[in-house]
Amino acid sequence: MRCLIVDDSAAFRDAASTMLERAGISVVGMACNTAEALDCVRDLRPDVTLVDIDLGAESGFDVAEELHLAGTPAPPVILISTHDEDDLVDMISASSALGFLPKFALSPDAIRALVSGSRGT
Repeated sequence: MRCLIVDDSAAFRDAASTMLERAGISVVGMACNTAEALDCVRDLRPDVTLVDIDLGAESGFDVAEELHLAGTPAPPVILISTHDEDDLVDMISASSALGFLPKFALSPDAIRALVSGSRGT
């Protein structure tokens, strides 16, 4: 599985990348804003994109929508955050994202489970 990480924290991107790579998920790119995310999806064609909900000046919800509307077959987006899912449940369900994972629960198995569920397997 090929993954793109979109997060404004370089430290988180590095830590998540290391953890995912060790478990066999290839992190093909990292981005910190909408423009970079769109470029990476177009150029790298990841299988899944992890998008932080809070991207500083930008919203991860907006990034998810931009990726969804980009025209190319967009990879599934999994929203991630340090915020509690209960505080964001309406926005998550209204988004085009495949699902949500809290950053503390981010794992290769959780990502694979969400992506597999979206493919009906």
